Amino acid sequence: MAYNFIIFDLEATCWLGRPPKGYNEIIEIGAIRINRYGEYLGRFEQFVRPSVNPVLSGFCKKLTSITQTQVDTAKTYPSVYQEFLEWAGIFEEDSYICSWGNNDIKLLRSDCELHDLEDNWLDNYVNLKAQYNSIKRAAVKGTLKKIVIKEGFEFTGKAHRAISDAENLAKIFLKYFDEWVFI
Repeated sequence: MAYNFIIFDLEATCWLGRPPKGYNEIIEIGAIRINRYGEYLGRFEQFVRPSVNPVLSGFCKKLTSITQTQVDTAKTYPSVYQEFLEWAGIFEEDSYICSWGNNDIKLLRSDCELHDLEDNWLDNYVNLKAQYNSIKRAAVKGTLKKIVIKEGFEFTGKAHRAISDAENLAKIFLKYFDEWVFI
């Protein structure tokens, strides 16, 4: 059976307090595609125009370095989501979608629900942070950046940017490639 691993990260609208109208929406998707042999197959990076709260907060712009213009000129979530699915090969091959913690998968499911999009393929989700804790036999503390450095890698790109976080997470994924559990 052929399958891929989609190592992904998301950035979302954010505020210091609760989100207006109750929604955090995806504003950037970054992902790395790796095959079952641990070979790099490509990367995906797209900004997403939010629909419920289209204006980014000052806090969000500072945290992510994503500008209002970048999201204003981006496609909406349904369009980017379809491009992401096609890039990931979801329709051709079985895939496992992997992120650091559960926040990103919750955001994907939330935006799919908001836009009435199919999300059954997300059932093949793997929380790499939880498994990393099992591999290390401890609750590992610290940001992804600190873990990447602790594992002996240079953190490249910008923290809190989806593609940079996905690329750095892929380093950890490949280092422990034979130790992850996929059911």
